[in-house]
Amino acid sequence: MPIAVVAALDAVFGGLRAMLDGIFDDKVFVVSFLSNVVVAALIVFLGDKLGVGAQLSTGVVVVLGIRIFSNAAAIRRHVFRA
Repeated sequence: MPIAVVAALDAVFGGLRAMLDGIFDDKVFVVSFLSNVVVAALIVFLGDKLGVGAQLSTGVVVVLGIRIFSNAAAIRRHVFRA
């Protein structure tokens, strides 16, 4: 469940960034939101079945965390014009 929340946050920050850039599309947001959650859950499930769940969970959090911070930086630059 925590991985799904991080995946959903990635989609939300990506959607906010797209909205500020003027390229937001509802369908893209919904597909991105759902696919991020499903793919993250499948990766963690597969990791659990292979016995490396903690490592794959950490990998998912790191990758999505990088994307979240990248989007947050773009949002910050847009809002503060810096």
